[in-house]
Order: sequence, then C-alpha cells, then structure tokens
Amino acid sequence: MANNTNENVSKQKKPRKHTGQTVLVLYDLVIFFGVCFLMLVLYQNRSADEKLGALDMFIHIALAGVPIFAARIIGRIYNQIWRYGGIQCYIRLLVTDGAAFVVYILLELFLPIKHITIARGFSIYCATLLGSLAIRMIYRYVYKCGNTRTKYGRFLLSVFRLFALSPSNQDKDSSAVQSNVVILGAGDEGSALAEEMIGDPESNYVPKFFADLSRDKIGRQIHDLKIYDACSITDIMLREYEISEIIFACPDIDEDIAKVLYKRFRDWGFKVRTYDYKSLRGGEAERGKFRSMGLDDLLFRKPRSILDGKTAAYYKGKRVLVTGGGGSIGAELCRILAKMKPSLIVIVDIYENGAYDVRQELKIIYGDEIDVKIEIVSVTNYYGLLKTFKKYKPEVVLHAAAHKHVPLMEENCVEAAYNNVFGTLNTVKCAVESGAERFIMLSTDKAVNPTNVMGATKRLCEMIVAAYAAKEGNTVNFSATRFGNVLGSAGSVVPLFRKQIAYGGPLTVTDKRIIRYFMSISEAASLVLISGAMAASGELFVLDMGEPVKIIELAETMIRLSGLRPYVDIDIDEIGLRPGEKLYEELLLKTENLDKTPNELIFIERDVPHSLGEVEAKLGLLKDAIETGDDAKVKETLMRIVPEYRTPEDVNGNVAKA
Repeated sequence: MANNTNENVSKQKKPRKHTGQTVLVLYDLVIFFGVCFLMLVLYQNRSADEKLGALDMFIHIALAGVPIFAARIIGRIYNQIWRYGGIQCYIRLLVTDGAAFVVYILLELFLPIKHITIARGFSIYCATLLGSLAIRMIYRYVYKCGNTRTKYGRFLLSVFRLFALSPSNQDKDSSAVQSNVVILGAGDEGSALAEEMIGDPESNYVPKFFADLSRDKIGRQIHDLKIYDACSITDIMLREYEISEIIFACPDIDEDIAKVLYKRFRDWGFKVRTYDYKSLRGGEAERGKFRSMGLDDLLFRKPRSILDGKTAAYYKGKRVLVTGGGGSIGAELCRILAKMKPSLIVIVDIYENGAYDVRQELKIIYGDEIDVKIEIVSVTNYYGLLKTFKKYKPEVVLHAAAHKHVPLMEENCVEAAYNNVFGTLNTVKCAVESGAERFIMLSTDKAVNPTNVMGATKRLCEMIVAAYAAKEGNTVNFSATRFGNVLGSAGSVVPLFRKQIAYGGPLTVTDKRIIRYFMSISEAASLVLISGAMAASGELFVLDMGEPVKIIELAETMIRLSGLRPYVDIDIDEIGLRPGEKLYEELLLKTENLDKTPNELIFIERDVPHSLGEVEAKLGLLKDAIETGDDAKVKETLMRIVPEYRTPEDVNGNVAKA
C-alpha cells in the first residue's frame, strides 16, 4: 500500500515535458531572431559602411542577444508567473531590457567590429521588447478570458494550445452549471467584479454585459462587454441573454434610482445580489465578494455609520459605562467604542449571558489592548448601581438599558414604569454622584405622542434627563438621542419574520397599512455616539431615519431574499394591531423647533424642559401607582403625567380617516 502511494506521488512529481519557463524562453528567442532577421538581413542601408556580411550579422545578433537574455535572467524575468503578472512585472521587463540596451551600445561602440547606427540597434531592442511584452499580455489575456468567456479568448486559447503554451487549469468541467449575469455599475467595482469572473476558471458566473447610468459610459465596452443604459433594460432583453442574476456593483448610485431598479428586476423575477469590493472602498487588502442583498442594503441609502475624527478623539482614553451593554444596541455601542480605544468599557447588565458574549468578542478582537469589565446589576438597584459607578468613576455614561417590547409592556405596566423610568432616574443620580462628565440616554420614536406604556415611559425618561440638565449647579452634560426601529435587533420584527420563514410561514403583520422608520444597528449606534460627543447639555437629538418602510413590503422582501415567492410559497396574514400599537411613528414633537447640527443626519428638538420640581412631582405620583402593583393604575397615572400620551384608538382613527 505504501509503495503504491509513493509511486503515485512520484508520478505526480514528474516534471512536465515543456515547462512554462522553457516555452516562454523559446518564444522570446523566436521573437528576437525574427526581429534580427528583419533589421539585419532584410533591411540593408544603402551606405556601404552599414552593409553587413554574414559574419557581421552573426556578431551583432550575439552582441544584442547576450545582454538581453542575461539581463532577463539576472532580473528573474522568467521566474515570474505571467498569468498573474501586474504592471510591476512589465515595468521590470522594461527596465532589464533598457539596461541590456545600454550594455549593447557600449559594446558596439568600443569593440573592433563593423558598426551600425544607434537607431538601428535601438530598433532591434524596441521591437524585441514589444514582441516580448505582447506575448505576455496575450498569454495573460488567454489565461483570464480563454475559459469560454469571450470569443477572442477562445480563439487565442486554441492558438496557444497549438503551440504548446496553453495556460494550465483552463479546462473546466463542462457539466458545471453557469449563470449568466448583468453587472450594474461600470465603474471600479463593476470592472473588478467582471475581471474576477472572467479570470477565474472555476467561476460559475458569466458576465454578459454591463448596465450603467452614465451617458459617458453607455455604448462603450469593458473587458469586451458592452455597457447598456440601466434604465432602458427590459425583461425581454434579459431573457434573450438568458440572464439569471443582476449584481449591483455601484456604491455611489442614487438611492431612489437603486430602489426603483431593484424593484423592477425583482418584479421581473430575477435574483438580485450586491458586490462588496473592500480593497477599493476600505483600503483593505481583501478580495471582493458578491452576496445576496441583505436588509441593510434594502434601506437603499449609502452607509451612514461613519464616525468623524472629532468623535473618535473624544472617546479615546475615556472611561465609558454602558447600561444594557449586553443588548443589541448596547453591544454595538461597545463594539464601536472599542475601535476608538477608550481606557475602560464597563458593561452593566442584568442578563449575564449577553454581557459575557460581548466581552468575549472584544477580547478575541483586541486582546489586552482594551480593558472591559462586566457588572451584573439592574438599573433598578440604586445602591448596587451606585457602588459600580463609584468603583469605576466613568467619565461617559451611555444609558441603553430599558424594556422596549410594546405589547409585553402593555401587559406589564408596573415593570415597564419601574425599570424604564426609575432605572433611568437611578442612573442619572449615580452619574451625578460619581462625577461623570457626560450622560447620553437612548430614546425612541415611540416617545413622540406615545400611544403605549413603553413610549410613555421613555418620554418621561426624556423629561428626567432634560430636567437634570437644566438643574442649577449641574456639572454633568446630559442629552438624549431619539431614533426609530433597528433592523435585526432582538425582539424586533425582522427576527420574527426569519423564524416564521424558517417554519414555512405564514408571516404575520398587524396591519397592512403600518409603516415604521428603520436604521441599521451600526448606523444607530454610531450616530448616538456622534450626538453624545457634540452635546452641549440638555439637547434632545433626533436622527434622520430616512424614508419610512411599509411593514408589508418588508415581509414580502424578506420572503424574496429567502428565494421564495410571497403569497405563493409563503402567505402573509394580517392579524390586527396589538395593544398600544399605532399605524405610524413620529420622530419629532414640534417640527418648528428643529435645529440643524454640523452632522446632516442629526437634528435637535428644542422644547422647554419641565423643571426638576415638576418632574419629581410626576415621579412621586408614578411611584405611588407602582407600589399598588396595579397595571391599570400605572397606565392611568402615565396618562395623567405625560401630556402627549393618547390612546391608540384616537390616533389610529384619525389616520384611518386621513
């Protein structure tokens, strides 16, 4: 058995009859002798001084050839695998041949031989170099395009095979299924993707043409692929080309146009993907990849989670405490903070598993570069929380801990008010007593004209923060940041839809008219940190959430992203609005009081804050209601102390009439 194995290995190690290096040297020799034949034999100057005899020709051939091939060997030209050669390889060939030409000229001038003009010698070298460059470029083209991708590639491949210079591994399994694709975007990303597909013999994707919006590009070609007007493409045209997928490779496309094109291709029944070319966009030496469009992509807006240098500089070296740090938003805050190199991150959470997972993730990525601590304590435990604050003395407090599930809080009003309102009050007091520099509370669009207990408690939290900011003698910079729904966060509609799709449906939506604002987790967390860093104290920041999304369309999109058809493979059922739910969400209380900030995605709503005395009176009433343990009593009290709180029936009734 072992002997057979050794024999097989020996057979595999047996050298090929013609290696690529040997064949390439032979090609160069053929080119060189062909050029010498043209320039020394066929071309004869009328001047008697330049007419060469047979011996003179032989001397000049040797005199020109030895420096060329010696320089190429010294310059390791034949060690290069030219199928992967880039511009640097061609420059190296140019330099070696240039050096050889200088040596040739010196020898030709000083040796006692019959001389020729410098122009004639230079022509020999230039023509030889041109031929060598051409054969390598053609070889690389054949390697990239000879795998049945283009007609020129197939023709050149057959010629190269005939002359024993066939690129290896070009014969692909004919049984493999190939998908014809259209690349939307004829820029750097699209060109790179087409080159990858054409050049990879193992790729199952065949680009048929480009689509673009630029008039300067339409009608031209890249990699022998024609560029068509993206807005003029029809489903008939795509079916004529037997297209199976459209790949978005245009990061700078207008958001509205991208949305229109996506819906058009989707409605025609074509699969749509997106391409991430990281080495172009992020400067990383990482190969690009294309993938199915995710929910973040379907927001159809450019990435908006970029942190500016001023924000990063603010958090660098700071001691930062994050309540609710094990939750979806809290965890993302910790991830982004870690990139800004704070001196300490303290994760405060009552759920130990989430906090543990975040710390382990950060330890894996950053090791000992960042100090991450965990404190398992509820924000409702004032003395436990105060002990934590005094232990670490955080300079920045990010308050993300809260109960947020609307229907559950309608059924658990006591707990909602106790955790959200008095948990926030405890955290605010601890920040003051420990001498924190800055306090940033995460709020929600449901706090605007709330129709549910969760929204009403968050509105009361905003009042607490504003009242403490306005308190005389206050030294803590207090602010709150309000944003809408976060895609994929725990307890949100997206994970629910995923589970329902996994179980074969149906997907359930409360009302087909319902709309919501959505933002990716990274966007939300980044903008919270930016707004917190720019706060002067007392601001209620409002994030630009983009256009609202209809939940029914989100459900249909998620079904399609799973490769299924809405209402055919999986149904969508309307189950009616849940307790406390309204058809739409708002982000602002009074739009006339909206101020701009240096960041175009962040605004400030300036409302006259309630005095601390007023807020404390409201909290006293709520505390009395909580102590009764009666959910109805708590809800009734919230109605009294939060002026904007209305019933969902009133709000939804007005919307339905409109």
